[in-house]
Amino acid sequence: MKREQWGSRVGFILAAVGSAIGLGNIWRFPYIAYENGGGAFLIPYLFAMLTAGIPFMILEFGVGHKFKGSAPRIFASMSANWEWLGWWQIVVNFTIAVYYIAVVGWSIVYCWLAFTQGWGEDTSGFFFKSFLHLTGSPTDMGDLQWPIFGAIAFSWFVCWVFLFRGVKTGIETAGKIFMPLLFVMVLLFTGRAIFLPGASEGLNWFLKPDFSRILDYKVWAAAYGQIFYSLSIGFGIMLTYSSYLPKKSDINNNAFITVFVNCGFSLVAGLMIFSVLGNMAVQQGVPVSEVVSSGVGLAFITIPKAINLLPAPVFFGSLFFMALVFAGLSSEISICETVTAALIDKFGWNRKAASSIFCVVGFAVSIVFAMGSGLLILDIVDHFVNNYGILLGGLAEIIFLTWLLDVEDVRKHVNAVSDFSVGIWWDISLKYITTFALGYMVVANLISDFSKPYGGYPTSSLFYFGWHVLELTLLIALIMHFKPSAVSVTSNGGNN
Repeated sequence: MKREQWGSRVGFILAAVGSAIGLGNIWRFPYIAYENGGGAFLIPYLFAMLTAGIPFMILEFGVGHKFKGSAPRIFASMSANWEWLGWWQIVVNFTIAVYYIAVVGWSIVYCWLAFTQGWGEDTSGFFFKSFLHLTGSPTDMGDLQWPIFGAIAFSWFVCWVFLFRGVKTGIETAGKIFMPLLFVMVLLFTGRAIFLPGASEGLNWFLKPDFSRILDYKVWAAAYGQIFYSLSIGFGIMLTYSSYLPKKSDINNNAFITVFVNCGFSLVAGLMIFSVLGNMAVQQGVPVSEVVSSGVGLAFITIPKAINLLPAPVFFGSLFFMALVFAGLSSEISICETVTAALIDKFGWNRKAASSIFCVVGFAVSIVFAMGSGLLILDIVDHFVNNYGILLGGLAEIIFLTWLLDVEDVRKHVNAVSDFSVGIWWDISLKYITTFALGYMVVANLISDFSKPYGGYPTSSLFYFGWHVLELTLLIALIMHFKPSAVSVTSNGGNN
């Protein structure tokens, strides 16, 4: 079966950037920077970008380009004993896809509400009670919330359309639509927000450097964590996307551009968010520290409350939530494509069948997150999948590719097809700095989770929706590993 290819270099970069830029760039990076030294955080952040983000991106672009396949097929091509790792990454992607799309659905509903500020004055009460109808426990499922169900169904339909159409006319087209619109919307929002009364106060909280934090190892861990989480590296997406590149592709340059655009977008998002928070703090007569937040609380409680106080709430509200929708959908499509490509390679299905089966199954599972306990289950699953599914998968991948195999072969490959070469710093960054950073984060997360229950949830809920979900992802990965492929895999070396 002839492998599909991107129609243009711009199309590939926009798709890769679309995968990297997600909801976390908007609601996670600004808060992480604020919490870890403000402007001074940019020093470890840029160091992490240069020593882990870019090297890892080059590695995945190079491996995907060289071995031409989905994540399981690529690992099987290098060593038949390591196909399980690719499948673990695929099952992790499936898990992320079914809950991430719920947040996209929330954003769609809020985009509609923005035209009338339908969330009212009590944005917290509206979000938790009127919108989510949140139950008191993850195991108390509650009722199906039909507006959320409808938004999730619509989001799955959009993803299915682009997946069904293929790489060139589907996924590449999505990137060319969503990314330019996202950039324009965020720049428009930011351009207006920085001139709001009190915006400078918010920006001062965001960017004022606290250089005393530079010596805090936790700040450096936060910087590396943000790089890993925001670049879509270590769980199969970039391996899959780069496998669609033509033979002559400037791998190194593409990786640099993708990482720089992603990190630049994060900085602009920080300016946007803290300008609004500064205006909100001034209007309420409180310090910015009393209004700043992160995650879904920032997006669906704090920002709507801030929008109510802005001079043009319809403009700001619709623009903000449309940006969330486009950022979310572009990332969701990349996650879904990773799974679709693996099904095509494993079972020999055509794209139309693989994308349709996956989207139907994914939609059925994601209905759980439209229930009253959806947010609670989402929070637990997201915590365990991010802290262990992604990080452990990335750590296993980096150990396999740089310690058990000869990473110099990949460096020779990427240098041969690129306009400029990477040197020995690339090998050192991957083998030592990246491996250590990922290993440290995994150990630190384990210590934290065993010292006290995450989020104050009951231990039984953490086992059901956290540890057991991780066990299930590994079990399914092993089953798929031992299941014969409908399409033969040719080994390209490696006896590990």
